[in-house]
Amino acid sequence: MSLPKSTVYTIEDIYALPEGQRAELIDGRLYDLAPPDTIHQRIVMNQSAEIRNYIKRQGGDCEIFPAPFAVFLIKDDKNYIEPDISVICDRSMLDERGCKGAPDWSIEMISPSNPQMDYGIKIFKYRTAGVREYWIVNPQKETVTVFDLENERLSNQYSFNDDIPICIYENFIISLKKLIQ
Repeated sequence: MSLPKSTVYTIEDIYALPEGQRAELIDGRLYDLAPPDTIHQRIVMNQSAEIRNYIKRQGGDCEIFPAPFAVFLIKDDKNYIEPDISVICDRSMLDERGCKGAPDWSIEMISPSNPQMDYGIKIFKYRTAGVREYWIVNPQKETVTVFDLENERLSNQYSFNDDIPICIYENFIISLKKLIQ
């Protein structure tokens, strides 16, 4: 008796999805993305603006992309993700389809239906791809878990009321509570 074959998806399958349907592809497996709720969108928009404004004030070259934005972490056809916020400082990684390589900073809003994706699978993928900093934002619990992947450490877990220092930028802090009011 032979074992059933499991389907291995590729980036072609991502681009063949029906209009409006979003998914991520990790190691050939498709993961549907649920539509974001209002608090999710408010945090993503305001946090993106806060990061963009800081970078502009500092005269930096990094670019900020909120989802949906394609990130091809690994140079293969079986991995495609859409971080909620991507900060990319090496513009040579950008093309018309998205980012080819690891963003400097990836921020994910926790998915209530699949938290193991952000706390397990994605942290492994981000670390091995070379992402320097990774945040997991949990709007339900009003917490932020910060991973300084460049220095291979869990920086801290913060509440939305805390001033959260950014690992890849000196003298830059964010308070999410101020951004969602």
